[in-house]
Amino acid sequence: MSKRPRRNHSPLFKAKVAVDAIKGEKTLAELAKLHDVHANQIVDWKNQLLERAASVFGADSAAAPAVDLKELHAKIGQLALENDFLAGALTKAGMLSAKR
Repeated sequence: MSKRPRRNHSPLFKAKVAVDAIKGEKTLAELAKLHDVHANQIVDWKNQLLERAASVFGADSAAAPAVDLKELHAKIGQLALENDFLAGALTKAGMLSAKR
């Protein structure tokens, strides 16, 4: 008896099978036989669809945090000032050439 090669199902196929499972018109065993996949795999795809359904409508819980531009501009100014100060100090000490 030879092993079946590993199959990679498309996201469209997974969604179709998961929607069929959610509808509940057929049992898991019938869906597994119809789509030629294991019943546990159908349950996994169904659970994934139900967990991620809200993100389709924009209720993304992993939204990017708001950025405070004033704070970032202040940090840029501080770093630029420090760079200028250190460049001047190194130039006076002869450790940095005046040509930059």
